[in-house]
Amino acid sequence: MAAPQMTASDNDDQIDLREYWDLIVDSRWFIASLTALSLSVGVAYAFLARPIYEANLLIQVEDSAGSAASFLGQAASLFDVKTPAAGEIEIIRSRMIIGEAVDKTLMYVQAKPRYVPLVGGILARNTKALSEPGFLGFAGYVSGSESIQIGSFTVPEEFEASKFRLRVLSSGRFSVTHPDLEAEIQGAVGVPATQETPDGTISLLVGSISAKPGAEFTVVRNSREETIADLQEDLKLTEKGRQSGVIEARLEGADKEKLIQLLNEIGGQYVRQNVERKAAEAEKTLAFLDAQLPQFKKQLMDAEDAFNRYRNRQGTVALDEEAKLILSRTVDLQGKLLEAQQKRKELVSRFTPEHPLVATLDSQISAFNVEIAALNAKVHTLPLVQQDALRLERDVKVNNELYQQLRNNAMQLQLMREGKIGNVRLVDRAALPKDPIRPRRALVIVLSLLLGFVGAVLVAIARNAFFRGIRNPEEIEAHAGLTVYSTVPLSKVQAGLAQKVTSKEPGTHVLACEAPHDSAVESLRSLRTALQFAMLDAPNNRIVITGASPGVGKSFISTNFAAVVASSGKRVLLIDADLRKGYLNSYFGLPRERGLSELIAGSVAESEAIHRNVAPHLDMLTTGVLPPNPAELLMTQSFSTLLVRLSSMYDVVIIDTPPILAAADTLNISFHAGTLLLVARAGQSLVGELHESAKRLSHSGRTVTGAILNALDASRRHMGAYGYKYGGYKYRQYSYEATSR
Repeated sequence: MAAPQMTASDNDDQIDLREYWDLIVDSRWFIASLTALSLSVGVAYAFLARPIYEANLLIQVEDSAGSAASFLGQAASLFDVKTPAAGEIEIIRSRMIIGEAVDKTLMYVQAKPRYVPLVGGILARNTKALSEPGFLGFAGYVSGSESIQIGSFTVPEEFEASKFRLRVLSSGRFSVTHPDLEAEIQGAVGVPATQETPDGTISLLVGSISAKPGAEFTVVRNSREETIADLQEDLKLTEKGRQSGVIEARLEGADKEKLIQLLNEIGGQYVRQNVERKAAEAEKTLAFLDAQLPQFKKQLMDAEDAFNRYRNRQGTVALDEEAKLILSRTVDLQGKLLEAQQKRKELVSRFTPEHPLVATLDSQISAFNVEIAALNAKVHTLPLVQQDALRLERDVKVNNELYQQLRNNAMQLQLMREGKIGNVRLVDRAALPKDPIRPRRALVIVLSLLLGFVGAVLVAIARNAFFRGIRNPEEIEAHAGLTVYSTVPLSKVQAGLAQKVTSKEPGTHVLACEAPHDSAVESLRSLRTALQFAMLDAPNNRIVITGASPGVGKSFISTNFAAVVASSGKRVLLIDADLRKGYLNSYFGLPRERGLSELIAGSVAESEAIHRNVAPHLDMLTTGVLPPNPAELLMTQSFSTLLVRLSSMYDVVIIDTPPILAAADTLNISFHAGTLLLVARAGQSLVGELHESAKRLSHSGRTVTGAILNALDASRRHMGAYGYKYGGYKYRQYSYEATSR
C-alpha cells in the first residue's frame, strides 16, 4: 500500500500560526540583532539629539463696547460673525508684529560655538565651565559653556545665509573670516567692525564673548524676509475655547532663553500696536465729535428757547398719560436711530452696502423709522395744544439726550487717548520651560524597541517569503516532482572537517570515517539502502551525483556516500569528474595531479592514476591537472571507454560532477550513468533551480533518478517542518546509540 502524500495545496491554502512562531524562533538572532540596532539608534537619538522646548503666552481680546457685533447682539450669529479673536490672530501673525519682534531680538542672526562633532553639544549642555579650544589637532572646536552676544550684523544680500567664522583673540578682540572675503575682519567687543566689499558693507557689532582665546564661533546672517516667513509658519495661534476671546501663542525652539524673549516680544509688540491703534481711532473720532458737539449744543439751545417761548405764551400744558408714553418712546427710538445710523457709517467704511451686517442695520433703521412714523401719526390725533407742547418737549429731550451721549463718548475717548488703553491685554507672559517637549527619552526608547522588534519580525517574514530556499523534502516532491531519497542533516563535526579540507591539511577528513555514528552518516546509510532497490533496473553501476548550483554540498555527499557504500564490503571507485573546481582529493589528503584528465589523455596508466584503498574498499580517481577544455575532454570516446572499463572492475562507481546550471559537463557525463542524483541544500537551493536542472537533463535525454536534501538544520524549528495544518512531521536528530551491557 502506497504511503499517503500530502498535496501542496494543503499547506498553501492556509497558514498556521505555529509556522510563524517557528520562523520567529529560527530567526531569533536576526530579530535580536535588528531590535538591538533599532534600540541603539533610539537611545542615541534620545540622548544625542538637541532638545526642543516650547513656550506659550496668553492674550485676552475684549469686545469693544460699541462694536457692531455687540450692537447687533444675537442677530450677528445668524450671519456667522467671526469673533474678534479671529481677526486678532491674523494681526499677531502679520509682518507688522513679527517683523518688529524679529528686529528687536535679531532672530535673523545665528551665532553659536563651533562644537566638537557629535558630542560637543551634549558636553556643552552638561557643563558650566569654558573648554580649551581644539580637538584632535583641529583648532577652534569647543565643548564648554562658550557663548556670544551679537548686537548687530548687516551683510550684503550675496552674503546672506552663508557662514562667517569668528575666532576669539586675546584682550577682547576677535577676527572674522569668510571664503569670499579677501582679508579677515578685525574687531573688538563693543566696537562696530566694518569692511567694504564690492557688493556692499559688512558691519558686525559683538556685545559680549565668553570664551577662551582660540575658540571659534559660526555666525550667519539670514534674510529678514525669510526669517519672518519661517516664524509666521512656526508660530501656532489658537483661541482657547469657542468665542472666549483668549488667544494662546505657542512657539518651539532649541534655545529656550531666546525662545521666551522672542515670544514675549511678539506679545508686547501686539499689545503696543493695539493701544496705538485704539488711541489713533479715539483721536480721529474725538476730532469728529469736537466738530459735532457745538452743532448739537446749538440745536439743544434752540429747542429749549422755542419750548420756553411756547410755555410763556400758552402757560404750562399738562400732558395726559398717552402723550407721555408717546414722548418717552419717541425719545428712546430717536436715540437708537441715531446710534444705528452712526454704526452704519462705521460699517460702510469697511464693508459694502450688501454685507449682511450693513443689511441688518438697514432693516433696523427702517423699523425705527416706521415706528417713529406711527408714533407721529398718533400725535396728530391729540388736541392741537398738546401736539405743539409734545413736539417742542420732544425736541428738547431728544437733543438733550443726543448731546449728553456725544459728551459722554468724547470723555471716554479722551480717557482712552490719554490712558493708553486698548482692548487687548497680555494675560500670561512666556515662562522659561524646564523640560523639553522632544525628544521624550522614555517614549523614544520604548518606541524604538517596539518598532525594532516588530520591524525585525516583518523583515524575517518577508525574507522567508521572498528569499527563502527549500525548507523540507515535501517542497521538492510537491513542486519539483522529484523523489527525495534521503534528507541529510547538518553536521557540527563536518564544520571542523571542512576547514581542514579547505586548508588542505594531510590525512583523511571524511565524516563517514571520522564520525561513523553521526546523524548525517546515518542518513547516507538510508540512501545506500534505498539505492540498492533503485539500481536494480539501472543499465550500469555508475552513479552521478551533482547539484543545480555551486555550494550545495555535492562533494560532501559524494565522498561520504562512497565511504558508506564501501563500508558495506562493496568495491567502490570515487571519480572526481569536476574538471573545473573539483577538490575531492583534499578530503583524503591526496595530490590533484596524475588523475582523470591525464588518464583520458593517455599520459598515465590506470595503476598510476587510481589511488588504492583511501578508505576500506574505496579507491579514488582525482581530477588530475585541470584542463582548459573540460567539456570537450569529457565528450571524447576515451572517456566513455574508460568508464566502461572501470565499471567492470568495481561494484559501484560514484562520479562527482560540476553543477548543472554552472557548467555543461554534467550533461555529457550523464549519458554514461545509470543513476543520477541531484543534491539540493536546505535553505539555499530554490525549487526553480531544480526545475531548470531537470529540464536541461531531460533535453539531453536523461531523467533525474532522485534528489538528496542536504544540510537540513534540525535545530531550526522552521526548517524541515511540513504539514502544519494537520500537525505534520518535523525532521529531528534522534539519538539511538547502542548501550553497554
